[in-house]
Amino acid sequence: MTPQQQLESGLSLQRAGSLAEAEKVYRQILSHQPDHAEVLNLLGILECQRNRLPTAVELFRRAIASCPTNAIYHNNLGNALRNNWQLDEAIASFGQSIRLTPDYAAAYSNLGNALMDAGRLDEAIASVRQAIRLKPDYAEAYFNLGNALRGNGQFEEAIEAYRQAIRIKPDYAEAHNNLGTAMNENGRLQEAVDSFQQAIKINPEYANAHFNCSMSLLALGDFKRGWREHAWRTRALPGFLFPMEKLTQPLWDGGELNGRVIFINAEQGFGDVIQFVRYVPMVAGRGGRVILGCQRELLRLLEGFPGIERMVTNFDPLPSFDLHCPLLNLPLVFSTDLDSIPAKVPYLTPDRGRVEHWKSRIGSGPRGLKVGLVWAGRPKHRRDKQRSIPLTHFEPLTKLEGIDFFSLQKGEAARQPAPAGLKLIDYTDDLHDFADTAGLIANLDLVIAVDTAVAHLAGAMGKPVWALLPFFPDWRWLMDREDSPWYPTMRLFRQKTAGDWSGVIQNVAQALVQREMG
Repeated sequence: MTPQQQLESGLSLQRAGSLAEAEKVYRQILSHQPDHAEVLNLLGILECQRNRLPTAVELFRRAIASCPTNAIYHNNLGNALRNNWQLDEAIASFGQSIRLTPDYAAAYSNLGNALMDAGRLDEAIASVRQAIRLKPDYAEAYFNLGNALRGNGQFEEAIEAYRQAIRIKPDYAEAHNNLGTAMNENGRLQEAVDSFQQAIKINPEYANAHFNCSMSLLALGDFKRGWREHAWRTRALPGFLFPMEKLTQPLWDGGELNGRVIFINAEQGFGDVIQFVRYVPMVAGRGGRVILGCQRELLRLLEGFPGIERMVTNFDPLPSFDLHCPLLNLPLVFSTDLDSIPAKVPYLTPDRGRVEHWKSRIGSGPRGLKVGLVWAGRPKHRRDKQRSIPLTHFEPLTKLEGIDFFSLQKGEAARQPAPAGLKLIDYTDDLHDFADTAGLIANLDLVIAVDTAVAHLAGAMGKPVWALLPFFPDWRWLMDREDSPWYPTMRLFRQKTAGDWSGVIQNVAQALVQREMG
């Protein structure tokens, strides 16, 4: 067999998914021709398929060293670097590919993806538009353009870009899914559901489309279908404290437990645990001995919670148990609908010692209305750009008298400058976990917070809490309501148009005046 025939044989095996056999063929060629650029390139693509990105990067670099003027090799190196989050190097590789071949549409499109990952959205949009100018029927470029526009908050333009990708390639499941996401973020929930279902029709095992569909259904209040689709998150999301694939015990189906030990696996963020821990007593009520896996920051808060026999964190070895269940599966297990949410509050009670500690810190003298403020969530949250508010936007509150504002803000956002005249009492250096925060909240009259764990904590404690929500909020706040069926003491303040926090803060200021007058 000639070297060319060997190469074609390896390529056929690779296309058929026989990666190990293809690698043997490529390695055999390289044993005789170690600088064979095309084989190095194909082997790099194979290692990308295996998600062995550092090895792929090394192979593409060798291919380029052997053939420096090949734009395809520079483009492939850029893709491997981007997937390995070496964004600056990826951007440079795509740029070199374009310099070598100025009409290389794929390189412009891929450069747009890398720029988007780097947060350079305007440049990303311009790069992908150039790819489309070079290749007007490029469905993947329209898809990438939609992603960049959506990331830039240009939802209507993103919707049109995804639709154009679908016109060119009707069975493009990913474009149908992302069209649904853009519809979701634009508040067009039923259209979003239709798009997700089209993606699922094309690919019934498309976990992300199922999960995204659940977000729209739950926001619409369709809990019956929503919880069922929400179960796909175990395949779509990486955010489980204890990875699901490492739990070999059977998944609980809701049947009687008869004294068996069940491990409830926390997932996603602190707020999700605080919201859904309310179901644990119901699990114990079916005869279960509950071990709860949760974040370390919640241990003291949940100590003594009804139904929890033991808690572990991801830093602890797992004890033995008979069955397991992800925490957010419990609404499905208990067939929760809008009328059967276990919404009795308070279901979280702060430690009495912590409450007295903060009472003494605040002082017993006469004060005005004591209001806690939270204006930002975790920066790494996928929707933090939509939910967090710069502290300077709270300027209307400076005009109010008779109110003491207490910062409950942790993290980088706590260092934001306050608007002139807004005096924040700040004890947050002494808030080490949620038990400390709960003790402080117990001494306040009201909490005003963006969609973060502190809003859930105040609601779970039965404390009056005003949640500040973006135009399209998380599913749990439903749509077009000023109250929450999850938290009876919560009031919702929603953006009327996307990005309009000034209107929200004005409404909050007016409500505070009315509260003081009332």
